[in-house]
Amino acid sequence: MMKFMHTHKLSHSRRTFLKTFAAAGTGMAGMSAFGSIHSHPERRAFHLSISIEALENDPEWLNIARNAGISAAWIAGFFYGYWPHPIEALTKWRRRAEAMGMGAHAINVPLGHPGDSLGAKSGHFPLTPPTHWRMGVRPDGTPYAGTSLHAPATEENAAAMRALAAAGVRRVFVDDDFRLAQAPGVIGGCYCGEHKRAFLKSRGYGENKWDELLGDVARRNLSKTLREWIDFTCDELTTCFRAQQAAAPVIELGNMIMFMGSESAGIRLDDYRKVPFRVGELMFDDASFAPIKGKTNELFSALFHRRFAGPDRAFSETTAFPSDKLSAQNMAAKLIVSTIADVRNTMFMSGITPFPKAHWDTLAPAMKRQAELHARVAGHTPRGPFKHFWGEHGRRVGDANPYSLFLATGMPFEVTAKPEGGYVFLGNDDARGLASIPAGKNTIRIARPGAGASGVRETAEELPALFELKHEAVSRFRNLPHVENDIPAVFAWYPSARCAIAWNLTETRAEAVVRVNDARRTIPLEPLECVLVEDMPGGTG
Repeated sequence: MMKFMHTHKLSHSRRTFLKTFAAAGTGMAGMSAFGSIHSHPERRAFHLSISIEALENDPEWLNIARNAGISAAWIAGFFYGYWPHPIEALTKWRRRAEAMGMGAHAINVPLGHPGDSLGAKSGHFPLTPPTHWRMGVRPDGTPYAGTSLHAPATEENAAAMRALAAAGVRRVFVDDDFRLAQAPGVIGGCYCGEHKRAFLKSRGYGENKWDELLGDVARRNLSKTLREWIDFTCDELTTCFRAQQAAAPVIELGNMIMFMGSESAGIRLDDYRKVPFRVGELMFDDASFAPIKGKTNELFSALFHRRFAGPDRAFSETTAFPSDKLSAQNMAAKLIVSTIADVRNTMFMSGITPFPKAHWDTLAPAMKRQAELHARVAGHTPRGPFKHFWGEHGRRVGDANPYSLFLATGMPFEVTAKPEGGYVFLGNDDARGLASIPAGKNTIRIARPGAGASGVRETAEELPALFELKHEAVSRFRNLPHVENDIPAVFAWYPSARCAIAWNLTETRAEAVVRVNDARRTIPLEPLECVLVEDMPGGTG
């Protein structure tokens, strides 16, 4: 996957470089958007989510995974009202994995998914909650199964946690179906009569407020009433999560967050800072991962969620679904997302059916190389004048379509919780939400044409337009390391580690011309692979 590049040092004056960069308003100091880091970061670890069905059909899976470098198996447990397999079967496979020197834990799916997200080939696995669970209701009044919360879902999930604790399980994840929205970008919550009455009563509102709320949902208008609805929904989901924690205090419970998952789906991200936290991804097959925008969206979501998760608690969503629709090469390329975002735990997933065994021939060496590269940048933070931002409007009423393609320009970037300093790229909802707030000094806000916002520079989310923007930025920040030529590549610069990562986002070989001042070096980039660029300018981390 990656090759280490040991080349001659670029000539530069470190003091001049830092002075120029800081004076330009790029926000070098005090970047606190990422979660906390340890002074002695742990090594990259690799995990496998696997079903009892897969293990029963082929007991060699644990050997294959262990030999490839997997250190822990996460075995499917309680699924939205069902034990698809007896808990004794989970215990059997947990003990077998532990006897092989692996960790063994469980994954529950508490609420269910509105559609088949499991890919069970046998047809015997239940895909919807049992009939004594109530269905959810959309704003238009139509019903759906999954991702809604009514009694007795919390009670049954808490009982499942107690059963797992009694069986010796000590770590559990709730899967990304643990949300109250049907899909990314949907303003969630159940709009049934019961939830309507509870919400109106909790705020002292009359019936007329409900129609007002439905209108705000339809328009994505972040009104006071809609804020309160989202808070109401987040309170419900957090209460359910904490009830499961309280039912089994000996178990460390983590939350698997979906792609761009946030408050609009009932996921109040601040509530999960202290638990294992899977950063959401979405590009699960070759068709969705192949486009450059697919890869930058994937990286954007991981970087966004890392604002709320310390690297040692962060897990990837390295998923193939359906299980045979993501190539080994693309699955290996996904590992780079975690390296750049400093996500210390890779979680391979594929629903009930495992991905092809032949994938491990590609994955095993890629895992080893990414672990080596990750060790070089772990605990360090990417910096740059291009700013990754996803704000309150994006989190509460956004369409889950971030302005992410700037990550493919070869320009260094950094994650920020405030839309200030350098070039700040805004999704449509954040652009409109910030329209009445003037941009700060040395800040240029970028939004797509047609976003309907004032105070922004409209720039098409297309590479030719973004390459022009890169060249403008380079003229402002003359000492800035970057990829000079216009190729679709991520360039993550870690000044405190004095290195950078360059990632080729295409399926063809490329050459990146890395420049600082007048010094250049040409670096070959194999398809979908990344390289470590050493001897970069340093600075505060």
